[in-house]
Amino acid sequence: MRTIDLSPLYRSLVGFDRLAAQLDAAARTEASSGYPPYNIERTGENDYRIEIAVAGFKPEELNVEVKENLLTVTGRKPANDDAKQYLHRGLAERNFERKFQLTDYLVVVDAELSNGLLSVSLKRELPEALKPRTVEIKASASPLIEGEKAA
Repeated sequence: MRTIDLSPLYRSLVGFDRLAAQLDAAARTEASSGYPPYNIERTGENDYRIEIAVAGFKPEELNVEVKENLLTVTGRKPANDDAKQYLHRGLAERNFERKFQLTDYLVVVDAELSNGLLSVSLKRELPEALKPRTVEIKASASPLIEGEKAA
């Protein structure tokens, strides 16, 4: 695995230390596990969807939680003590925890499980104070110069 030195970011970008820390954490996290596989899709200007392959999991075995801009998806399978004898076991039904760092104002709209894919819909919702707004320009009456009559 190739490591990236982010120290130049800390030295030259004032106020971006949080971004550099997130990049560093993402680089460490991605190397740890590729299970379960997932897609991140942009579905609109302010809309996103994360699809996670969770074949074999029931809705009650999955948990989607958001806390302080961190989306955590976990899957917990109960202990399987079946006396099945597999000739080949290619379906991974193991427990997992997948974390996604969300940007400010990105909220989870809903989550849906269909055909083995867990889809988590996200939407950027800017507060009114941050949205662009038009300021009305008022015309003021021009002041009268001494000695002129009002029309």
